[in-house]
Amino acid sequence: MKKFMSFLIVFGLLTGIAWADSIKIPVASPFTGQLASFGEGVKNGALLKAEEINAAGGINGKKVEILLEDELCDPKEAATVATKLANDPGISIVVGHLCSSSSLAALPIYRAAKLPAISPASTNVTIGQMSPYYFRNVYRDDFQGQFLAKYAARVKGFKRVVVFYEVNDYSMGLMLAFMKEAKKLGIKVLGTEAYSSDTTDFKPQLTKFKMMKPDAIFIPGYAPQGTLIVSQARSLGIKNVAFFGADGLDDDVVVKNPDAEGLFVTTPFLPDKAGPQAAGFIKAYRKKYGKDANWFAANTYDAVGMAAAAIKAVGQDREKIRNYLASINSREKAYNGVTGKTYFDKNGDCLKEAFVKEIKGGKWVSAEKQLQ
Repeated sequence: MKKFMSFLIVFGLLTGIAWADSIKIPVASPFTGQLASFGEGVKNGALLKAEEINAAGGINGKKVEILLEDELCDPKEAATVATKLANDPGISIVVGHLCSSSSLAALPIYRAAKLPAISPASTNVTIGQMSPYYFRNVYRDDFQGQFLAKYAARVKGFKRVVVFYEVNDYSMGLMLAFMKEAKKLGIKVLGTEAYSSDTTDFKPQLTKFKMMKPDAIFIPGYAPQGTLIVSQARSLGIKNVAFFGADGLDDDVVVKNPDAEGLFVTTPFLPDKAGPQAAGFIKAYRKKYGKDANWFAANTYDAVGMAAAAIKAVGQDREKIRNYLASINSREKAYNGVTGKTYFDKNGDCLKEAFVKEIKGGKWVSAEKQLQ
């Protein structure tokens, strides 16, 4: 046994850093279930950033260890995960959650435990107002909804739109923001219909929409249902109607659907619109995973980077980490990541640009016209 232990120590010294300890950073996201494809980008971005941090010497000589916490994008599972993490004294910050409904379930648990968290993807408006311990490096739904309305009106020239939304915090927040701005811009919302996450037959509602003769159908939901909606609409003969959505439709299952040609979405990250600081990340991600990084990967990569920067600066005390993140409150103090400069307002929210991409030839491409 002594010889074996000696071998391990020597092996560690020869192959890299002999880590005395590790810093655990949990990443909470759906890694299985309907939205596992979203979680894949989250996982890949987190692991890539940790790998790079460790290759550079870790954090103050300690290895970063990513803990992948699968919460299925389900509020109950998210609360269970949050409780486990909040009660673990070895956890000083959380990267997560992805879905807004999960963040809203986890948030009060982290708040009570004074455990800071950075969400790379939850966009519901109310999140930032509910806890001084919750931050996010993604725009809010009110901004995204307004942006989509402006793009629909000014770039696409839509006059008549219908909205097909899922009953959850993310989708409903987007719908309300879009409809409010659409009214100001002269877009007539002809009707709205709702569905639940387990719905698979959308034809009754789509038949109603067909009779309304809209220019476009707005789907502020997630990709698994979105792709079904598009295909079932086409099967009903809804041919000359555009489809568009928000970042929840940004997924391979949509882009691989031949019926979705021309569909466009908002996204916080486009490789060809990213700054020079993103070039290395884009290249490394493609080399490691054999595909282009999506916005979930890019935002998570930066969220892990901010968590690591906080720990490096102030250690693993939860309150000090929270205060450190809160102090990143201006462009001059911003964290300069692959998604641009991130800094927080008094609610832990950030201001980020939105971009538009569309499906052409079975691939996501940057829209020719971006909103100025």
